Amino acid sequence: MTKEILIWFANWTKIKYKLHIGENINFYFKERDIWWSSLGANVGFEQNGKNENFERPVLVLKKFNKDMLWALPITSQYKTGEYYYNFEYAGKKYSVILSQLRTISSKRLSRKIRRLPEGDFNKIRELIKRWL
Repeated sequence: MTKEILIWFANWTKIKYKLHIGENINFYFKERDIWWSSLGANVGFEQNGKNENFERPVLVLKKFNKDMLWALPITSQYKTGEYYYNFEYAGKKYSVILSQLRTISSKRLSRKIRRLPEGDFNKIRELIKRWL
């Protein structure tokens, strides 16, 4: 393992610890919301977070309770294929990475960005339902 990778994981471990023991801020989040979320330094081909807080936008697909949700990572790189759902906002193209559906703690959420239009959200739910 290279030194850069070790430093990267060490930095994520520090952030993860702060998220876990941090004050239990109960954000009010709903399905269809898009939030910045600390996803971390993940293994292999899992979608990583960016910047010093290892964040990336995620779509709240399902809220189980105030503490747990299903999240789908979003990228600003336009992707094609059956495992992506593309949408536009403010003239920019984005892709929801359907294959990266994961359960996360609401402690990972940091800032609400906006809500996805209901039509797009319903299409994403139908695509996920087909796989399940």
